[in-house]
Amino acid sequence: MWEAYWIGVSLGLGIGIGGLLSALIAPRRWVAVAVLLVAAAIGAAAGWLIGGWHESLAGGIGGALGAWVAATLVAGTLSRGGTRAGTAALVGLASLVLAALAFVPVVGYLEAVALPAVAARARRRRPERYAGLRSLARD
Repeated sequence: MWEAYWIGVSLGLGIGIGGLLSALIAPRRWVAVAVLLVAAAIGAAAGWLIGGWHESLAGGIGGALGAWVAATLVAGTLSRGGTRAGTAALVGLASLVLAALAFVPVVGYLEAVALPAVAARARRRRPERYAGLRSLARD
């Protein structure tokens, strides 16, 4: 049971690391793939420091998953008019919270299941860019 706990912690830490890197570096789509690979490598290294190859594998998967989901959310937010700094701050803070929550038993596994669902929901609900007062202007 102790091994399963540390695998969940590694998975959650990888998700937090991937989300943080993606929030800070990957607002552009062409950089997202490189950030995903770097996040997977850093997550795997963090998992290796925690335990053995099981934790390393979980950390790498978590890093890639976190980077992919955060890049999806960041790209969607920026396309609808969000600022880069504000988006990076909010997504980065959320990633740090996810990394901290990974130390609660089973939460790392729940994060790995819930994050792809969040990304799919955000992609489905993608509204148009907010028009502001331009929609009230008369031509």
